[in-house]
Amino acid sequence: MLKTRVIPCVLLKDGQLVKSVNFSSFRTIGYLKSTARIYNARNVDELIVLDINKNGFIDFESLEDIANECFMPLTIGGGIRTLEDIRKVLDIGADKISINSIALQNPNFIKEATNTFGSSCVVCSIDVKKDKNQFKVFNNGVLNLDPLELALKYESLGAGEILLTSVDKEGSSLGYDWELLEYFKGKLKIPLIINGGLSKPQDGVKAIQLGANALAGAFIFHFSQYTPNDVKNELLKNNIPVRIV
Repeated sequence: MLKTRVIPCVLLKDGQLVKSVNFSSFRTIGYLKSTARIYNARNVDELIVLDINKNGFIDFESLEDIANECFMPLTIGGGIRTLEDIRKVLDIGADKISINSIALQNPNFIKEATNTFGSSCVVCSIDVKKDKNQFKVFNNGVLNLDPLELALKYESLGAGEILLTSVDKEGSSLGYDWELLEYFKGKLKIPLIINGGLSKPQDGVKAIQLGANALAGAFIFHFSQYTPNDVKNELLKNNIPVRIV
């Protein structure tokens, strides 16, 4: 059985790492290099950094600062629109890239990316919000798209993983969206990274039992007493394999 990964997922905004609540109300986590060093020391399995700067340009300089300090696998997303963007992100030290808006606009870009760089390099990010008691894809507003159908489409085009974020739970520290996980359970053949709401180690256990393959979070690791090792130790207690250094 593959080992469950514990993955901080943070946002890059104006040269600093931040955490949001429901994709707003940004709160500073810390400076780039110092935060990366903390993650290095805390036994995380990977790091996801999403560039949310709104100027239309990828902040390669800040992202390279993070990459130079990271000793764990690094996924970078936000603003990627071309194969050349992917090449540059990988050249500065990322191991994987995450795409969202461009995949919605041009799903065949996934196939182009995976054919060029390999499916293991491409993470497709899907943000989800509940609307009139139904799960819908969210991208600068609610779209009339079913997130599971979209994930299956991305899988068929070669995506290596799905990063699934609940907008309603994101930054809430109220637990993952269990209903959303139930909706996805057993439907994908590729790994599912669940994000948004991780509040305590027991949440990680429940998420894996509901079909997630990896656990993403940020608030829990910066604004609570829990560490990545606390999450991993709880997983181990429940016979879920993890990497322990």
